[in-house]
Amino acid sequence: MRNGMLQGLRIIEIEALGPAPFAGMLLADLGADVIVVHRKTARPAPGMPDRSVLDRGKRSIELDLKATEDVMALKALARRSEALIEGFRPGVMERLGLGPVDLQSVNPDLVYGRMTGWGQTGPRAQTAGHDLNYISVSGAAWYASNAGEPPFTPPTLVGDIGGGALYLVAGILAGVLAARAGRGGTVVDAAIVDGSAHMMNLLMALAQTGGLSMARSKSLLDGPHWSRCYACADGGYMSVQCLEPKFYAEFLSCLGLGDDPDFASQFEPESWPRQTALMAGIFARHPRSHWEAVFAGSDACVAPTLDPRQSAAEPHMAARGVWQTIDGVLQAAPAPRFSTQPEAAPRAIPVRGQHTDAILDWLKSE
Repeated sequence: MRNGMLQGLRIIEIEALGPAPFAGMLLADLGADVIVVHRKTARPAPGMPDRSVLDRGKRSIELDLKATEDVMALKALARRSEALIEGFRPGVMERLGLGPVDLQSVNPDLVYGRMTGWGQTGPRAQTAGHDLNYISVSGAAWYASNAGEPPFTPPTLVGDIGGGALYLVAGILAGVLAARAGRGGTVVDAAIVDGSAHMMNLLMALAQTGGLSMARSKSLLDGPHWSRCYACADGGYMSVQCLEPKFYAEFLSCLGLGDDPDFASQFEPESWPRQTALMAGIFARHPRSHWEAVFAGSDACVAPTLDPRQSAAEPHMAARGVWQTIDGVLQAAPAPRFSTQPEAAPRAIPVRGQHTDAILDWLKSE
């Protein structure tokens, strides 16, 4: 028996790459019974491990979705599940006879989650793409770097995970709630271009107050000297984002610049380039450890920029147990946390097909 906030929710996940298995992992972390359908005899894609951390906490069954017997097994699973996740291009599951119409005919309440980059419709729907392409078209990459530099974001985080997997999870849970309320199943069209554009609404709210410019490095959060990362003498970096005046004042105080006229103006865009250059020179004088000590315990809104292994050792992250190494794999613990549930450690990663016989026996027994 699984514990967790989603205990009792069973989800089928069709093997895919990127955001679809991430969504399944998140649901499994929250206690759902996620059964991932791995391809028979298939090996992981180049560069992917034999046992992926994205499969943690799931049960694995190997099926050949072009074989009649295995297609029937998947339909039997669909009959006993509340949701399904797939990440193929539009039309692939239909050609296998496993599209929404096919599976909702055996389970009218099934929530059919479809994860794509471009969506199920539109001129680009049948073309290939990746995270950076989707967020570039959606507008989400526009403010990702300073003016004069090509936009670049942390790989997969803004598109595949933020605009894709998390919106798919929200859509599936919304669909399950509706089905449980007697409103029947639905198809969730989770497109990364939709989700990443939707996330931009937080910035678009700034446009209503004049805080967002269509020109890069001219907006409230992507232009100022108090909202960026600075290089330190040892090659490390410090992040600064002291938006509110009281935090900006503390930032300057920690640096001994409280009375410096060069930094007296916080919100004058014409001053930002010169202030940024001056601040870059200041941070470049000392290693990151020096600046960590300077700002320790302050409300200056300054923090070191760390890689995952450094993050695991950072006192706050270590105290919360955010990063854990299990079976030699560094991975982040399940999130979010719940007051009514014990803190959950990452569950085991299954071997491909580990649960095939048990699941098939269970289907035959019902």
